[in-house]
Amino acid sequence: EGDDLHREKVVMLGENVAPVLFPEGHPVGKNVMIDGSDFMVVGVVEKPKGGFGMGDEDRRVLIPLSTFRKTYPSADEFNMRMQARPGLLAQAVDQTREVLERRRNVPYGGKDNFSIETAEQEVQEFHSIMQMTYVVTTVIASIGLLIGGVGVMNIMLVSVTERTREIGVRKAIGAKRSDITWQFLLEAMTLTGAGGVIALVIVNLLILLIRWGLHWPSQVPAWAAVTGVAVSVCIGLLFGVWPAIKAAKLDPVEALRYE
Repeated sequence: EGDDLHREKVVMLGENVAPVLFPEGHPVGKNVMIDGSDFMVVGVVEKPKGGFGMGDEDRRVLIPLSTFRKTYPSADEFNMRMQARPGLLAQAVDQTREVLERRRNVPYGGKDNFSIETAEQEVQEFHSIMQMTYVVTTVIASIGLLIGGVGVMNIMLVSVTERTREIGVRKAIGAKRSDITWQFLLEAMTLTGAGGVIALVIVNLLILLIRWGLHWPSQVPAWAAVTGVAVSVCIGLLFGVWPAIKAAKLDPVEALRYE
């Protein structure tokens, strides 16, 4: 409190910052330079529970608020983090709003020139953002599946045209319409299913690269892998129906004459 009152140039370093600046140890009492000014290290803070910063590292550099405002007079936005006592969150929010309204000269009934947000609200906002991300991702994926399905259908139609004589021979020796239909449906499902498996392999390779390069814990859930392959097979089934029906309806006599 005294350091803040007198705008002292003191600093407290995060648990992962101190060893980098002072690899020999014992940083307390030594100086570090911040934007051309010397600040004396008065302590090293312990890393908070749950991680802090990239890679679960504590990279904080803490100085008194009054010193900050003196060093950076153009800064006009401040974030303050407070911790309420258990069971008194609503009361703490009301008290904080009352104090800020007095200190920031907000008129009675006027609009606040500040905002207060609890951790629960931040979590809800994060979930809302993720839901929108899921929706956008689903739409993009659906468009990709539609384009891929149309491509598979065109390939199968070309295959039916190129194998007209084969279809005629199969029908001439006793193949039923259902046999021809399932033949082309299985080919379409195998084609798209193989694409799903290849995509799954590529995704797992990318995740391995992320693990080795960035050291982020990541994996593809089993349900997601199974769902992805199943959707790929269903796309082949859906878009392979028309080519399969077209092949099954071919007249065997006309098919045998096809060149």
